[in-house]
Amino acid sequence: MRLSLNVSAPRFRLMDVFGRLVDLSNYEGKRTLIGFFRHAGCPFCNLRVHTLMKHKEELAAKNLQMIFFFESKPKTILASSFHKGVMPIPIISDPEKVWYKIYGLEESFAKSVYSHLTSFIQTAIKAKLNKLPVHYMVDGESFSTMPAEFLLDEKLIIRELKYSTHLNDRLSVEEIYHFLAKEKFVTF
Repeated sequence: MRLSLNVSAPRFRLMDVFGRLVDLSNYEGKRTLIGFFRHAGCPFCNLRVHTLMKHKEELAAKNLQMIFFFESKPKTILASSFHKGVMPIPIISDPEKVWYKIYGLEESFAKSVYSHLTSFIQTAIKAKLNKLPVHYMVDGESFSTMPAEFLLDEKLIIRELKYSTHLNDRLSVEEIYHFLAKEKFVTF
């Protein structure tokens, strides 16, 4: 079941692929973007991470923290120098998709096929030109996982969210900056 706006984000306390404990409760007082991605070789997801990394310094200066989830196993994520370079941003491996289910992510073969038919080649070329990993799924990764992103306020309330309708469908960078420009949120 999908999550909705203005509710507390489900709390987690998990180890990231770099061996660090990531406790969502420790993010209180900061604004946080939680991104759920597909597998570590997905060009759609790796381009999104690449875009967020280009804005990392400015977003951090505006008090935004980021946490990334991938459905890949830690060894697959850590085999990529690109993903290793994401540190200090936590990457949490969730191959059983426990937290994908808790956060209401969708599995849609039809939407994934549509994205692959309409934009895979262009996306894969762009990813390769940016030296991002592009490879087939391994170790039980899913073709059907649809990404999602959540923006949390300082009290860890979901204030913006995006459940992707296709694989390039994410919160725009402008939407993230607009979220950060808001001074206070009304608490219910």
